[in-house]
Amino acid sequence: MENGGLNMADEKYEAYERNCKRIREENAVYLDTFRENLEAAGLSPKTVRNHVDNIDFFLNEFLLRYEANPMAEGTGLVSSFLGDYFIRKCMWSTPSSIRQYIASLKKFYKCMLSEGKIDSDDYDYLLEAIREEKDDWIEGCKDFNGGFGDWGW
Repeated sequence: MENGGLNMADEKYEAYERNCKRIREENAVYLDTFRENLEAAGLSPKTVRNHVDNIDFFLNEFLLRYEANPMAEGTGLVSSFLGDYFIRKCMWSTPSSIRQYIASLKKFYKCMLSEGKIDSDDYDYLLEAIREEKDDWIEGCKDFNGGFGDWGW
């Protein structure tokens, strides 16, 4: 089971870390492209920063948390993110923040579609998931936060 001092678990973890490093480098390029796209659209610096920060968290925290998922796979994981992970793991989750993430994700993946980084089927899947599940995510967040909506008491 030993291989030059590393066991299988160590080798697997090192491969995961290498993949995450490569994906983070790719994500940095995507985030720069997204930022430039938002700035070109005339959004305020604060709005640009909020959208980019939201997507940075989604790409570099959520998508890399359990597996090394590249950006393109995020369209299929939005439900896991907004319907579960974000609500349970992020203390700042509120119905309002879910709506903000939805806006950021739609803008980001539309940008990635226009840049040829995802295909239209993946983008359509993202939009359909949002359309069908948005209300459930918001209600789930309210319930998790104690049924008091944005106050979370």
